[in-house]
Amino acid sequence: MPNRVFVPPPHALDRNLALEVVRVTEASALAASRFVGRGDEKAADEAATDAMIQALNSLSMAGKVINGGGLTLGQNVGTGTGPKVDIVLTAIEGATICAKGGHNAISVIAATEEGSFLHVPDGVYMEKLAVGPGLPQGVIDLTVSPEDNLINVAAAKGVSVADLTVCMLDRPRHGDLLGRIYEAGARVVLIDDGDVSGAIAVGLPQTGIDLYMGSGGAAEGVLAAAGLKCLGGQMQGRLILRGEDDRAKARAAGLKDPHAVWSIVDMVKGEVMFAATGITDGNLLDGIRLRPGGATSHSLVMRSATGTLRTMTSLHDFTRHAQLHRD
Repeated sequence: MPNRVFVPPPHALDRNLALEVVRVTEASALAASRFVGRGDEKAADEAATDAMIQALNSLSMAGKVINGGGLTLGQNVGTGTGPKVDIVLTAIEGATICAKGGHNAISVIAATEEGSFLHVPDGVYMEKLAVGPGLPQGVIDLTVSPEDNLINVAAAKGVSVADLTVCMLDRPRHGDLLGRIYEAGARVVLIDDGDVSGAIAVGLPQTGIDLYMGSGGAAEGVLAAAGLKCLGGQMQGRLILRGEDDRAKARAAGLKDPHAVWSIVDMVKGEVMFAATGITDGNLLDGIRLRPGGATSHSLVMRSATGTLRTMTSLHDFTRHAQLHRD
């Protein structure tokens, strides 16, 4: 018999669109890079958002924004032709970091088939717990104590708790959790911002991060779930409702049980593509390197359908771009 070549089944989110989507994060990261270290996070965010919208509207798709910093929820993007795609994104994850010239500012987007993303209310926090690939399903559980999760992950990895490194946002609200992790014996990497990159770091062995713990934005939780689905990791999330305003937002989002613990398959039901471009240097990516007449960007592109992970270094010629627009 002749050798058969594996051909993946046709899919709305084909690899061509995946490679086009990274142009969106490149555009927003390049726009934001002009404001790194300039102390104006509003200007950085506005520039990145405008560039992201312009790039999104050049893609051959009928896209809808499900969650996204700076973009209107339900906003239609793309040319209107091509696959129907739902999108979650943030033009700058870490606008304050960008303004201060700190680490871990990135531009991120995830796209999936229509109706596949969990709708989470804007401005609400989510408790998050994540680990990387290769561990038994159910090794993490938000309903048990942080100490139990550390013990279970250590056992699954065949190491001691003292060998584990946990990533979390450096926030006063994490004071009790931080103390309990220290008391259990694990190490902690505290980050100023950027919990999407912090959560996704558990899926990449070169980062040295074993778990992500703590709370952050709910929309960023869905973005992290999309990235970890591509990497084969595990994640759980649960909304933190701080008052009636948050509860009203949860009802408006159509959540039947806002106190439910969601897994990755709850937050991202279909196949997904994920792209991120570094604005400043961080755990996941190097930042934009500006040079006279151009720049270098560093991006990560992933597809859950194939498990493909690409790292891309792109050289951008601003002079040629300007000439093309004049012509």
